[in-house]
Amino acid sequence: MSTKIQAIMLMLLSSLCFAAMGAMVKLSGQIPTFEKAFFRNFVSLFFSAFLLMKHRQYPWGKPENRPMLLGRSVFGTIGMLCYFYGIDRLILADSGMLNKMHPFFVTIFAFLFLKEKISWHQLVSLLVALTGSALIIKPGFDFSQSGPAFICFLSAVFAGLAYVFVSYLGNRENSYTIVFWFSLISSLITLPLALMHFRMPSPAQLLLLIGAGGASAGGQFSLTVAYRYAPAGEVSIYNYSNVIFSSIFGFMLFAEIPDLLSVSGYLLIIAAGYLTFRLGSEKRQHS
Repeated sequence: MSTKIQAIMLMLLSSLCFAAMGAMVKLSGQIPTFEKAFFRNFVSLFFSAFLLMKHRQYPWGKPENRPMLLGRSVFGTIGMLCYFYGIDRLILADSGMLNKMHPFFVTIFAFLFLKEKISWHQLVSLLVALTGSALIIKPGFDFSQSGPAFICFLSAVFAGLAYVFVSYLGNRENSYTIVFWFSLISSLITLPLALMHFRMPSPAQLLLLIGAGGASAGGQFSLTVAYRYAPAGEVSIYNYSNVIFSSIFGFMLFAEIPDLLSVSGYLLIIAAGYLTFRLGSEKRQHS
């Protein structure tokens, strides 16, 4: 297989893993969000530490990069907590698609902090995606309905900010160190919060939480390797396959069926992502 085909397959595998993570988090039931987040990150910490040792990489990064590693980890943790909050209260497809808004916020934050230019098609894509997210959130005065969706939307905002830190780190740090820092810092942040409201999981819930951590690690590293085989701009569109996998899991496990407004929102966000992908590809071909 060509390296691009391998990258596409890895992107699909990453989306499947993250959808499975969401399903297992939801299946684990009435375990507090902080506790779910801790288990997810603690399992990932073991995976990343193992890979660091296997590849003989220094875990702590270069001193000048540590503030950026810390920033990526803190904002990534906040985004993850917002996402887990949404998973527990929304249908899987809605929470997954709102979280997949993060590439559009990467564009905004890269403009604000890295001084990267925003092209006209990126601006149009952002407006279309925001319209799609509004259809999913269905804003209203009843916070019990629109509130969880808005908080899940914030997961994309914080994830976008976190990925700008990742973009800055770029070739300055290896991917194993970046994932290790995120897993470690997020475990340290969520551990005391989890202990404050700790609920002893049943054996089945414990297996689901460990499985969610393993699936998350698989998704993270599949994504990382995919971007080694092909530029992000050429394969990132396949990230939106997450909503397909999430819809399948949601229907099979929870009998969830998205309403017409949500489906319309999905289509708008995917169309916005495709516009960015397509016009970005044409720009690279002519450059």
